[in-house]
Amino acid sequence: MNYEITQRFFFDAAHTLKRKIEAEGSRRIHGHTYHCEVALAGTPDAQTGMVSDLGFLRAHLDAVRDQLDHRYLDEVAGLGAPTLENLCTYVWRAVEPAFANVSRVRVWREGMGDGCTLSRS
Repeated sequence: MNYEITQRFFFDAAHTLKRKIEAEGSRRIHGHTYHCEVALAGTPDAQTGMVSDLGFLRAHLDAVRDQLDHRYLDEVAGLGAPTLENLCTYVWRAVEPAFANVSRVRVWREGMGDGCTLSRS
């Protein structure tokens, strides 16, 4: 059997975005509360009964959150344009060196009703 375990965090951040629609408001500095969920997939270890220890994942995600929380996303090195797609990629790349079994990263803005999911094919 294959299992998927998840851990969530949130962060508040500001950004600007160049767009063709809703352009005026997007160009001005504005902020959102972002939510992120990271999933790890695999078979539980016979001795621990865990796919991965969520405590290790939480500790790692605390460091990722610190890189994004209360930041101006336009200035976060390695992010690129502060889109939901790029945030998914940024989190994935930050987590994957420590957790090769990352299967999915989802970033969404509850207040806006939009989100993005990046998953392993």
